[in-house]
Amino acid sequence: MDIKFDPNNAIIKLCMSGMGLEDSGNIEDAITMFHKAWYEATDDYERFIAAYHIARLQKSIKEKIKWMETSLQCAQKINEVSVKSAYPTLYLNVAKCYEELGDSENAKRNYELSNSAKGTPSDVGPFYHGTKADLKVGDLLTAGGISNYKPGLTMNHIYFTANVNGAGIAAALAKGEGRERIYIIEPTGEFENDPNVTDKKFPGNLTRSYRTKEPLRIIGEETEWTKLTTTEQRNWREKTTKNKGEIIN
Repeated sequence: MDIKFDPNNAIIKLCMSGMGLEDSGNIEDAITMFHKAWYEATDDYERFIAAYHIARLQKSIKEKIKWMETSLQCAQKINEVSVKSAYPTLYLNVAKCYEELGDSENAKRNYELSNSAKGTPSDVGPFYHGTKADLKVGDLLTAGGISNYKPGLTMNHIYFTANVNGAGIAAALAKGEGRERIYIIEPTGEFENDPNVTDKKFPGNLTRSYRTKEPLRIIGEETEWTKLTTTEQRNWREKTTKNKGEIIN
């Protein structure tokens, strides 16, 4: 199964609204929004995301563990690489709940499951890199560029994704006056989940975003993706300007 994380998905939009309410301190309204997402979810992918957010805000440990295990059970029904990236986080949260309940046996078991689910990403692509640079097949993309999100920051890694529309956002926000381009790339060495998005708003690495210190080899160019409208570009630029979080470099 190949699921693409879609920010326009109705359930993901409800969860984003819930997180916005949460950030504003409206916890009860946020919980209501997450429950709305749960009841309107139409498949296990949407239920896995909604249950995770309901679990996060539970005051009762028993309720928290119930919803976190529900999220995990929904995730386990989906044989998909981005969802598997959430397993370590889900198991870890379940383990912490059992620990708080004084159930050391179940806590230990879930800590072990969390650790065993970690490791190098198993994603096999295809992979994409969005930019405005005019390059050709065979060229190598290397770390050391200036961040699109923080002026003057030299990046220690080069970033890529298995989500073509995610690469499209990167292309739209990239420096330069050239046209937006998405190159199909292959990593030449090991890579890791991008820590700037992994386990931030959603569990795991649902956007299949990665980074590496090794070069990326261009093997082709993608021409079909959902381009951002002018308004969407402006919103993304405003969002990145307002983001005060530190970039993990």
